[in-house]
Amino acid sequence: MIYNAPVKEIRFVLNELAELTSVCSLPGYEDCSVELVDAILEEAAKFAEGVLAPINKQGDKGATLKDGEVTAAPGFKDAWQQYVESGWVGLRAPADFGGQGMPALVAIAAEEMWCSSNLAFSLAPLLTLGAVEAIHHHASEELKAVYLPRMSSGEWTGTMNLTEPQAGSDLAQVRSRAVPQEDGSYLVTGQKIFITWGEHDMADNIVHLVLARLPDAPAGVKGISLFIVPKYLVNADGSLGARNDVRCVSLEHKLGIHGSPTAVMSFGDNGGAAGYLVGEANKGLGYMFTMMNHARLGVGVEGMSVSERAYQKAVEYARDRVQSRAIGSPDPAGVAIIKHPDIRRMLMTMRSQIEAQRALAFYTAAALDRASRHPVASEAARNQALVNFLIPIVKGWNTEQANELTSLAVQVHGGMGFIEETGVAQYYRDARITAIYEGTTGIQALDLIGRKTFSEGGATARALLEEARATADKLAAAGYASMAHNLQQAAAEAERCVAFILGSFGTQPQLAAAGSVPFLKLMGIVLGGWQLGRAALIAREKLGEDGVDEDFLKAKITTARFFAEHLLPQVGGLAAAIVDGADSVLELDDTLF
Repeated sequence: MIYNAPVKEIRFVLNELAELTSVCSLPGYEDCSVELVDAILEEAAKFAEGVLAPINKQGDKGATLKDGEVTAAPGFKDAWQQYVESGWVGLRAPADFGGQGMPALVAIAAEEMWCSSNLAFSLAPLLTLGAVEAIHHHASEELKAVYLPRMSSGEWTGTMNLTEPQAGSDLAQVRSRAVPQEDGSYLVTGQKIFITWGEHDMADNIVHLVLARLPDAPAGVKGISLFIVPKYLVNADGSLGARNDVRCVSLEHKLGIHGSPTAVMSFGDNGGAAGYLVGEANKGLGYMFTMMNHARLGVGVEGMSVSERAYQKAVEYARDRVQSRAIGSPDPAGVAIIKHPDIRRMLMTMRSQIEAQRALAFYTAAALDRASRHPVASEAARNQALVNFLIPIVKGWNTEQANELTSLAVQVHGGMGFIEETGVAQYYRDARITAIYEGTTGIQALDLIGRKTFSEGGATARALLEEARATADKLAAAGYASMAHNLQQAAAEAERCVAFILGSFGTQPQLAAAGSVPFLKLMGIVLGGWQLGRAALIAREKLGEDGVDEDFLKAKITTARFFAEHLLPQVGGLAAAIVDGADSVLELDDTLF
């Protein structure tokens, strides 16, 4: 169950594609440098490989619940203490509350290693940082002073309590209540489901962010407020007080990520849990969306990261497993299965998409940093538009493909992949949730065609496609004919789909919606091909320079070519389904399904 952090690959993407130096030059990131990031990557790799990866398989045994108390999976509590002592929780937490304030781009690079080495464990800090972000942006100075230093250090963890049994993804149906008290607090009652790391024994306190309604709140999403509800109440001096009226009543029995307890949380069974209003009343859902871009980008990284781990396992097995003679060889001796063309096709399918996904995710993280820190307002706005458009693609495409790529890793193993002992099945099971939580792929796709494409007249989509076409021209000039041709063709098909969405969404939105998920996938493939085209051009320029790893650079070019010749041609079929296939999605009467 060895994990080798792909530090060389991560460094290439950070420096060459995401332009780390320009991100480090943004106001507020003056302490960030290429040298510092190199050191962070090396230490993160050691921690991921040496501490988190070894407990990933035993974490699959799951956490345990007894009398409302959850005990983390074997080894997790010790790993959390090491994680906290090493300062990893605060990597992108605000510096004014004890964090290191690193750019999102740097944090995402480290988070990839946490997710690859131990996806279940990685969710605890990711959820905590999401809660930190919401509190930092919207809570009072008093609440910030109490909660942020302890959460930024990892002394306390955080959760997001959004949905309820009757609500699902429709948060307008939230029924949890919050009744104001004379001391300025609120009594919160209700039940929340699917709460990741909602209860555990790794940290001293758990800070729940809870969506609930005030007694006079308007109906729907406009009547939702956000509350801090700690597991333990906090005394005036910052010490922990009595247990709050919040309990874990059950843990879900899940397909995967067993090491991450998914709790059903009950608030106020004995009169009401003490809660504290974040910001203004009835604005809670908007506050939660503050952290949605980070959260959805993080889940996209999760999908890519577990695919990376599965790919590494598949390559290891393919090199070791000897079976059948080489096709076309007179020698009857068996060869390692990595010599067989179809095994190579599967491995390249995994490798090329993972590299494309990493590049697109890091590019998006860099845009996120520029949107929040760029001193020129027009550049900040342009980057915010990029972030808004790319987030649903990174979240949706990376995670949908994680289902396929981890399945291919099982397939490479053959029958042994179906046996839990080899370990690859865990990655297949763990990956499945990533396309569901933080908004299913269907929700991401509707967001992409509506708020992110139609509402701005396709401006950002077309700007990105123009960038892809410019890269294709450079590929043609460099002699990479197949890469250039296929990227140009794919960009043209994507442009046709953008025009279809703009022409149909306003008057017949169901037609556009019928092809929304294929459109999300199409854009992922096109923009992933664009990023790999950029990588191939940079690798070509570097070949021949002193001290470079020529094998690494040549592999970048070959991987980009494979993606162009095997993945980009899929765009034509997707475009046909989007533009010409909507009627057949909608035509069949409900009773005939």
